[in-house]
Amino acid sequence: MTQDGRRLRGLRSREAILERTVGLASVEGLEGLSLGRLATATGTSKSGFFAHWRDKEQLQLDAVEWAARQWKEHVVAPAMSAPAGVRRLFALHEARLRFYREGLLPGGCFFFTVQAEFDDRPGAVHDRVARAMREWQEFIQRLVAQAKELGELVDGADPAQLAYEIDALGEMVIIHSRLHDGPAALAHARRAVLQRLRALCPEPALLPED
Repeated sequence: MTQDGRRLRGLRSREAILERTVGLASVEGLEGLSLGRLATATGTSKSGFFAHWRDKEQLQLDAVEWAARQWKEHVVAPAMSAPAGVRRLFALHEARLRFYREGLLPGGCFFFTVQAEFDDRPGAVHDRVARAMREWQEFIQRLVAQAKELGELVDGADPAQLAYEIDALGEMVIIHSRLHDGPAALAHARRAVLQRLRALCPEPALLPED
């Protein structure tokens, strides 16, 4: 029991550090976060911190994994409860906007920050971030393709193109909500995707009017 208790405490400590790391990285990026600073920010002793991670790169990789898990929990999973087809596709976009609106990360989006940070830095972290972004795009494309198969999007809808547009409109919220008007940015992004999907849907009544 004592060993199990130590293991559980260690797991909780590790998760708390990763959660804090992802939050800070959403503002500052991963590269500028030193192990010592993170130990201080999480109230963890340096010896306890280094028991989890021996080097910075492994912490960065684990932070990407944690952020991907968080995204699936708060964005992907809620959308999957919507009916398959165009409604699920729009539910995915709305779940993303809700993630931003609720301020679950202080910088808005971990992946928006780190993809700009590592796009020109070859290495394991670059590759893991690139894979996460590719998997996200492919997931949206699958939802578009499924909506087409169900006859809820016109045959001419291009899954790759539409996925790119939906993702781009979601990303614009992160910039505009901090530099300009946050609520307006969220409203514009929601309306833009909604209008795009309604225009491509043979049965637009499946989607909200506004």
